[in-house]
Amino acid sequence: MAKLTKAQREWRPDMPKKRRSIKVMFASTVLLLEAFVVFFGTLVAFGLHKDRFPQPVILSVGIALALVLVFCCALVRKPAGIALGWILQLLIIATGFVEPMMFVVGVLFALTWWYGVRTGMRLDRENAQRDAQQAEWERTHPEERPQPGPEAADS
Repeated sequence: MAKLTKAQREWRPDMPKKRRSIKVMFASTVLLLEAFVVFFGTLVAFGLHKDRFPQPVILSVGIALALVLVFCCALVRKPAGIALGWILQLLIIATGFVEPMMFVVGVLFALTWWYGVRTGMRLDRENAQRDAQQAEWERTHPEERPQPGPEAADS
């Protein structure tokens, strides 16, 4: 039998499911999309600038940057991960010195990063407030709490 994770070992019936952070989902999505764009931008630079820069350098730097973007998806749960994301945004903008179109792409992704982090934080605060209000209502109204019945099992 497969080994259970910590969350699976600690799970009990009627245990509420922990809500996922919207900020983390938004930030991870932006970073993953950037990794694809950086990879394809690397291929563009590889083809267009082979006489200006050594091809192995272009490929290794571009692929390394794409891998760091993917790796940063695992770190966005921590404040240092968000800071690393901002550093990566600046680094992607700086790739415009190799391929000028990356200035535009980098600024657009930096704006997307800012919006995703800001909006995700706001939605996480609203969800936490809503969850606290729901818990308070359930605590003060235990008799009105809906109980799962046979009709819930049929769904």
